[in-house]
Amino acid sequence: MNKNAVCVVGSINMDITVSTSKMPKQGETVLGEKYRTYPGGKGANQAVAAARLGSDVTMIGAVGDDVFGKHLLTHLQQEGIQMQGVEVLGGVSTGIANIIMMNQDNRIIVAPGANQHVTPEMIEKKKHIIQNSDIVLLQQEIPMRTIQYVIELAYESGVKVVLNPAPFQPLSKSLLEKVTYITPNEIEAEAINITQQNVRIQRKTIITLGKSGVQFVNNNGEKKLVPAFLVPVKDTTGAGDTFNGAFVSQIAKGASLHHAISYANAAAALSVTKIGAQTGMPSEVEVEEFLNNQSQSD
Repeated sequence: MNKNAVCVVGSINMDITVSTSKMPKQGETVLGEKYRTYPGGKGANQAVAAARLGSDVTMIGAVGDDVFGKHLLTHLQQEGIQMQGVEVLGGVSTGIANIIMMNQDNRIIVAPGANQHVTPEMIEKKKHIIQNSDIVLLQQEIPMRTIQYVIELAYESGVKVVLNPAPFQPLSKSLLEKVTYITPNEIEAEAINITQQNVRIQRKTIITLGKSGVQFVNNNGEKKLVPAFLVPVKDTTGAGDTFNGAFVSQIAKGASLHHAISYANAAAALSVTKIGAQTGMPSEVEVEEFLNNQSQSD
């Protein structure tokens, strides 16, 4: 693979969204207002973000042999993502997120489906993809034993690995030592107890703080804050996934840590100005234009 080869190992879901003016009580049936399906899953979201920003992205994951699986495969291929690492599993449903929305609030039930079958054994068959990548991006919507296996494989192969610890699951210190960067939000950073970790782990931790920006530790051990961009917010769904995809795309290209964070910050800012997770993710041209306009206005 060429420089800027990104491998995303993670979940592929279909988000099923129903909006309603009344949240049903136990045993109650109500009439909904709008029904939509959106491609989702943190792994697929982050793969789309990186691909739109010019990275050569290969996805490793699984879908079921059903309508949703076929639709998601076609969609990701149209986004320019290489799909030879994705398995279609018979007798297993594609992962879904069932989302009930009311008054800008939501209740979500996730059925992992095929994502639970992304096992170390599956990774072993596709390890050449990881070994030939410049960087691997992981989240925690697939089994933890698979995440551990991928981190060990990437570490032994000298491949950089970024772990987005969402949704949070406990992480061993030895695992944190082997990742290149870890990108928790503020709540996840508290769960990891970053302030009590050693200096090596603190220096590889990039904490996303929403509208407050992004915090990291520089080579001198000093905490630094990259401020968020002020933009009109329409929908924050997928902002974190956009940040991670953009960050990895820049690190794969050899950018400095500060530049990669600033670039990812800009991509995430653009994503919240549009509705939807993947639908709001910007292109490389859009991010460059946004950054140029920001520098001209400074």
